[in-house]
Amino acid sequence: MKDLRPQERDIIFALDIGTRSVVGVVGKPSGGRFKAMEIEVAEHGSRAMLDGQIDNIQQVGALARTVTERLEERLGVRLERVCVAAAGRALRTQSGHFALDLSDEKTITAEMISRLEAGALSAAEEALQMEDEVRRRFFMVGYTVAQYRLDNYPLASLQDHSGQIAEADVVATFLPGEVVESLYAAMRAAGLQVSSLTLEPIAAMNAAIPAELRLLNLALVDIGAGTTDIAVCRDGSITGYTMATIAGDEITEALMRAYLVDFQTAEGMKRNLRPGEDAHYTDILGLENTASFEDIHAVIQEPMGRLAEAIAAQVSELNGGAPSALFLAGGGSKLDGLRERVAASLDMDERRVAIAGKNFLKSAFADGLDLNNPEFATPLGIAVSAALGLLNDSYVITLNGETAKLFRSGVLTARDILLMNGYNYSDMLGRSGKNLGVTLNGRHMILRGEPAVPAILTVNGEEAAITTVVHAGDNIRFQPARSGKDAAKTLGELLGETFSGRVLLNNQEGNLKTALHQGDVVLTLEGPAGVIPPPAQEESGAELPSKMPPPAEKKNEPAPPPAETPEMEPVKLEAPKMDPPKIEPPKPLIRKRELEIILNGKPMVLPQKENGQPYYVMDLLERSGVDFEKLEGPVRLAVNGVECGFSQAVKDRDSITIR
Repeated sequence: MKDLRPQERDIIFALDIGTRSVVGVVGKPSGGRFKAMEIEVAEHGSRAMLDGQIDNIQQVGALARTVTERLEERLGVRLERVCVAAAGRALRTQSGHFALDLSDEKTITAEMISRLEAGALSAAEEALQMEDEVRRRFFMVGYTVAQYRLDNYPLASLQDHSGQIAEADVVATFLPGEVVESLYAAMRAAGLQVSSLTLEPIAAMNAAIPAELRLLNLALVDIGAGTTDIAVCRDGSITGYTMATIAGDEITEALMRAYLVDFQTAEGMKRNLRPGEDAHYTDILGLENTASFEDIHAVIQEPMGRLAEAIAAQVSELNGGAPSALFLAGGGSKLDGLRERVAASLDMDERRVAIAGKNFLKSAFADGLDLNNPEFATPLGIAVSAALGLLNDSYVITLNGETAKLFRSGVLTARDILLMNGYNYSDMLGRSGKNLGVTLNGRHMILRGEPAVPAILTVNGEEAAITTVVHAGDNIRFQPARSGKDAAKTLGELLGETFSGRVLLNNQEGNLKTALHQGDVVLTLEGPAGVIPPPAQEESGAELPSKMPPPAEKKNEPAPPPAETPEMEPVKLEAPKMDPPKIEPPKPLIRKRELEIILNGKPMVLPQKENGQPYYVMDLLERSGVDFEKLEGPVRLAVNGVECGFSQAVKDRDSITIR
C-alpha cells in the first residue's frame, strides 16, 4: 500500500452510518462552502443496523473501515478523524421543573440561572429514568426554557431580579447512552476518532436548507431505510426535530410479502421502479417471474400512503401546521408518487413539496462529482456542519483527556459540555444528604444530612464556573461533586450514652440499636422496660376514665398535677345522671370493635387494632392535619379539655385536640 500523508486539519471526513449503507465523504472548506473531493458508498452485507440503531458493532465498524480505506487509497491521505451523526429515531423528549431557594441571595445572576436550568434538565432526565424499567445513561442534545417564574410570577428573564423562589420549566431532548456509545464503539472498531457528533435531521437540514433560507418556515424530511427524520426551521434557526416511525423498509417488506421474494430482491424492485419498465425477479421457490410497473405500484400504495400520513402528522405537530415548503431527502424520497402523496396529506400545493438536491450547491460543490442526489443529504450535511463551523467545535474540545461529545451549534458553556457528556445537576453542584425528621417527647427534631463536597472544574488549567463559554481546542477537567450522606442515627445515638430509662418507638417498646426512620415518634418513660401497660378498662359504658393515663414524658410532657384530679371527680359523678337507668341495658357497646371519637372538632371512627391494644394520642398524629415537618411552635395535646402527653390513652367518645 502506498504511503499516505497525514489528514490535514482542514480535511473533513464524514460518515453517514445508515440502516442500509455507509456513505463516506471527504472534502474541505472553500469559499464559504464545502468542496467534496471524494464520495464512497458501501452496503451492509446483512442487517447490521435496525431502524437506524447499530445492532452489530463489529460488522458496522468493518464496513466503515472498508469505506475509509477506499477513500484513503484514492486520496493518498490517512483518515483518522471522522464526523458522524446519530439517527433521530432514538431521540427522547421530556419536560422538567426545578425551584431554587433565593432567600440568602440579593439578586439573580447568570450563574444562578445556569444552576436553575441544570436542575430542571436533571429533573427531565430523572423523569425519563422513571419511564424505563432499567436505569440508563442519557446525553442531553438540546433544550428550551418553557417558562421562568419568580415567586410564582412568570418572567421572560430572571437576570438581576430579586425574590424568594425562582423556578424554571424546560423541554429537553436526550439521546440514550447506548445509541451514542455504540456509534463511538463502531468508529473505534474502524480505527477512527470521532471529532464531532450531531443529529441526522440537523445535518440534513444544514445541507439542504442553507442558513439564509431559514427565515422561511421550511421542513426537511430525510427518508432512510429504517428512520424518517424531520427538522423544521423558521425565523433564522432550526426550531425542532422529530421522526416518523416508518420509513423505506415498510415499502420493501410489502413487496416481499406480495411477490414472495427475499429482502435484497424486494429492495432492488423498489429502487428500480420506473414508469413503463417491468421487473424481472426470482422468488424464494426459484421461479422466474415478471411484474409490471403498474402491478408493483399498486402493491406499494398502501404502505406509501401510511408513510405520507405519518410524515404529515409529525410535521404538523412539530410545526403547528403545514410549512411554507417541504423538502424530501434520503433514498426513500425517490419513490414514485410519494411527493404527491405527502403534499395531499398536508393539503399543500404539490409545487411546494420538492426533492432535495438542487439546493446542495448553496452549501456544497464538487469537481467531477454529481452531488444532486437526495441520498447525499445526511453525509453532505455532516461534512458541511463541520466544515463551516456549524457544530461550533472546529474539531476537538477535550473533557478529562478525551474528545467531548458535541451535539449542537451555537455558544456552548462548560455546563452544556458536561450535560452533553452524561453529567447531571448533582454531579455539578452536589446534593446535601437527606434530613431525618423525628419527634422526641412531643418535640419535632431535624437531623441534618452531610453537606456535599463541591465539584472541581477547570478550563485550560484555570478554575472556571459552569457558565464559562468554551471554544475550539479548550481542555476541560471536571471532578464531579460528591453528595453528602443522608442523616442516620439509631435510637440510642439520639438519646445519648447516658440514657438508661424506658423508651417507646412508635408506641412499641424500643431497642436502642434500632435505626430511626423519617417520621418516627420517640417517647421516653420512667419505669422498667417491658410490656406497655394498658390503660384502665371501663367498668361500664357510662363510666369515664377514673385513672390517670400512663406516666407522662420527662420534662417536655409533664403529667397533669395532682391538684387537677379532684376537678375530674364531678364529671364522673354526673355521668350516671346523663344516662338514666332505662338505657343502661344496651351497654354491651363496651365490646364494640370500633372507637368513636372527636378529633379537632370532627367526628371520627377508629377501627379496632389488630393486636387488641388501645389507642393512644400518638396514634392520631398523622390524622390530625398538623404538618410535623414544618412546625412553627409547640404542639398542644388535650383529651376532653385536659392537657396530656403522647401516651395518653384514648377511649370511646373522647374529644381530642392536637394543634
